[in-house]
Amino acid sequence: MVNTFVIAGLGNPGPEYALTRHNVGFLVADFLADRYQTAFKAGRGDYLCAQFRLAGAAVYLIKPMTYMNLSGHGVRQALEYWKVPLDRLLVVYDDYHLPFGKIRLRASGSDGGHKGMRSIIDVFQTEDIMRLRVGIGQEEYRGDSVKFVLAQFSRKEQKQLPVILEACADAAEMVVTDGIEKAMNRYNHQFLLE
Repeated sequence: MVNTFVIAGLGNPGPEYALTRHNVGFLVADFLADRYQTAFKAGRGDYLCAQFRLAGAAVYLIKPMTYMNLSGHGVRQALEYWKVPLDRLLVVYDDYHLPFGKIRLRASGSDGGHKGMRSIIDVFQTEDIMRLRVGIGQEEYRGDSVKFVLAQFSRKEQKQLPVILEACADAAEMVVTDGIEKAMNRYNHQFLLE
């Protein structure tokens, strides 16, 4: 179906992961669901889904429930169920290499060390997948990266998070309505917390 789009927010299921940096993809999906007053329910596979309409398109929000490292399976199930082509998929996930307060859209590329994106690339056998990377990095942090991404946002970050989630939601909407190139030009060079 041409008039469909899937936005997949990546994260780990379970309350212990809810406000961790690694779950920012889920947080963006939740923000969009709240904006459009829609609720997540069980999908026809290993994912939760919510739906809204935007500029004539049916937009499906999904949150894979397979844990991060197997994200590709839930994403594939959703695309197959709704018969959505791969070029109508936007994946939203955390990026340890980008500073907190920056987001980056790309039309394709490697997984950049992100296991959820790696799973999606492996499942679909292509790097030509649109993605929105949400910066969670801290320049001064030099510790264990796994502990860092699985830790909760700091109090300061939690206060700033709504600004970032709103920008991510706006950017995702622009991908749906105007395409990835326009969204990249609009959002890739901004620092959101200035």
